[in-house]
Amino acid sequence: MTRAAGWKKEEEVWVPSTKLGKIVQNGDLTTIEEVLNSKYPLKEYQIVETVLPDLGEEVLDINMVQRMTDSGRRIKFRVCVIVGNTDGYIGIGSGKDALVRNGITKAIRDAELNLTYIERGCGSWECNCNSLHSVPFAVTGKSGGVYVTFKPAPKGLGLAAGDTQKKILEFAGISDIWTKTKGKTRTTFNLALATVNALKKTSTIKTMS
Repeated sequence: MTRAAGWKKEEEVWVPSTKLGKIVQNGDLTTIEEVLNSKYPLKEYQIVETVLPDLGEEVLDINMVQRMTDSGRRIKFRVCVIVGNTDGYIGIGSGKDALVRNGITKAIRDAELNLTYIERGCGSWECNCNSLHSVPFAVTGKSGGVYVTFKPAPKGLGLAAGDTQKKILEFAGISDIWTKTKGKTRTTFNLALATVNALKKTSTIKTMS
């Protein structure tokens, strides 16, 4: 888990502006499970940082984007960031700013607000060890022109995936998996988003304990 070079989290006093934020600050909700299962929407990134302080983050991609205005050409940097605790919780976000550092901060906060739970298991017929090292069943994800398929793998196989997908799977707490991708996989953001979309589907189907 590595932070972007030169990036340091700023200390600031958090004054909650939402009902959920006030409940968390009062200590009525103390875990991320209680926060995500509450009836209130998650709109403050400080909530996630309070109940999940061990959340790690890593920059996946930085792109320079340009647009023409009446005053001339404006250049900004679009940053893609992944966050996770290597124990089933993961989020992806993007941020855009004229300064890379500010873009990273915006992307991290966006990823924290998009935090979701990933169901893990041992769905491979070759293994059947019942430990949480892979996905419980095959899942697919799509973003733009990128298509991703994940299949359960036996323990010890490792992550049969590209570098970008490996980082995301490690942050989700998955250590063994088969992957298949097709489409314009050079687009890092779409590849990362398709990967997360596929992992999200593991929690949409109930499995036997």
